[in-house]
Amino acid sequence: MRTINDREEYLLRAVHAFERKLIVISPDFEILAVNDHGLSHPEIKITKRFCYEQFRNSDRPCDLCPVVGSLQSGVPTYLGKHDWDEKKMACIFSYPLFLDGKIDSLVVVDFDLSVLVWLEERMNQSSAFLHNLLLSSVDGVVAADKSGKLIVFNNAVGEILGYNIKEAFETLNVADIYVREDEARDVMRRLRSHKYGGKGKLKSHYLDLKGKDSQPVPVRLNASIVYKDDREVATIGYFRDLRETLQMERELEKTQLQLLQSEKMASLGKLAAGVAHQLNNPLGGIILFTKLVMEENELADNVKEDLNRVLRDAERCRDTVKELLEFSRQTRQFMQPCDINQVIERTLFLLESQPIFHNIEIKKHLAEGLPLVDADVQQLNHLLMNLILNAVDAMNVAGTAESEGTLTVRTSLPALGEPIYYSDQENSDEVKVMEYPCCCMPSHGDRVCIEISDTGTGIPEDILPHIFDHFYTTKEEGHGTGLGLSMVYGIVENHGGNIFARSQPGKGTAFIVTLPLAKICDEGEQSEKE
Repeated sequence: MRTINDREEYLLRAVHAFERKLIVISPDFEILAVNDHGLSHPEIKITKRFCYEQFRNSDRPCDLCPVVGSLQSGVPTYLGKHDWDEKKMACIFSYPLFLDGKIDSLVVVDFDLSVLVWLEERMNQSSAFLHNLLLSSVDGVVAADKSGKLIVFNNAVGEILGYNIKEAFETLNVADIYVREDEARDVMRRLRSHKYGGKGKLKSHYLDLKGKDSQPVPVRLNASIVYKDDREVATIGYFRDLRETLQMERELEKTQLQLLQSEKMASLGKLAAGVAHQLNNPLGGIILFTKLVMEENELADNVKEDLNRVLRDAERCRDTVKELLEFSRQTRQFMQPCDINQVIERTLFLLESQPIFHNIEIKKHLAEGLPLVDADVQQLNHLLMNLILNAVDAMNVAGTAESEGTLTVRTSLPALGEPIYYSDQENSDEVKVMEYPCCCMPSHGDRVCIEISDTGTGIPEDILPHIFDHFYTTKEEGHGTGLGLSMVYGIVENHGGNIFARSQPGKGTAFIVTLPLAKICDEGEQSEKE
């Protein structure tokens, strides 16, 4: 059984056997004790009282002395990187020894400097390698401390948001990259919850970041909290730019809608062809035999008048069938110069005799001498029919199948620099007008403008931004697919045009379409796009 004295002796022998210089000094830097390895070192000859005199030949403590750090902090202190001469004593570590709660003395230990330098270089290399990994990541990486100060801001997130790295570190707080002020708090709330990937983690969170130009950038965020001793010390997030992905999805939806439109028009063409075949033969017989009766017989004036009425109505039916065939016969885009006023007249000719138009007053203000537009006539017919039928639906009398009001169709050619302004309200400044453009309006003077307006109930403010979205409809189930205005948008976009809606709640809605003028080309030349 070893006694306490035995254990102390073993400890003392271990201290002296320790193959590193170990020195005990007082808080005022007086040398109190040196282990055997220190005393055996040729450079250590205890001839002076204070350590800075003995080892550095100085009259005061060294600038980088770890003892100073331990005296100030009360914890062990590491000297760190230094440029001292390796042949001289270097105090690398300082450990305070306490008595009655106060520092009674300090143990100073040195280590082989070459080993320390090698370890430090390896640490620096590892740190630099990790830093380069983050900087070269294809995803944006942002890390920040608890105050929001940036720790990591890599090249990818700089490209996404439009900042260079130096500028970001100098000017940004992590909260500055969020569009909404409360978004940063919402992300932290999710990170601290167990619901979104586990506590301290957030997976596949979709949000908008704010670019340098203040424009929103859609991203997918994966983030985590960095802990130290169960304390939050930082956060790190990985951002994936979704703009290209969303653009591809929009293109796919657009293609699907075009296919749906093509199938719909093809079906309408087959139906129209069948109806035309069934109607044209009897209509031709009615017209032929009516003319024969009138030419081969002496008829009273009232009989001739009746037969002329029969002939006119039969010819009108024949013209209607012809227009229906012209409207639906094509399923590919066939671009050619056309007169927009003629296209409007043809569409109205097919619609205005329908029962739903009986209580609708149609006003036409078609500017004369308009230049031709480069367009597909059948697609324009489809566009105009959708907008006109939507206008009639907007004027529906509540609780009935009837519609009443005024439908206005207007065409114009604004001069260059002249703003587009459409309103039948003389005092429109007194009415709140809400506009929703689907794309930026062009400079005028090179476009024909078409306005289709109604006197219906208007479009509510919360609905107006969504009217061109695919499958968005306010109609009852079974009465609308939500594809009409999205198809109109697609047709206008395919023609290089623009469309926007203006609504006055309780007063009505106007859709304004602009189409580019036809390019001047050689006679007979036209463009065809499959």
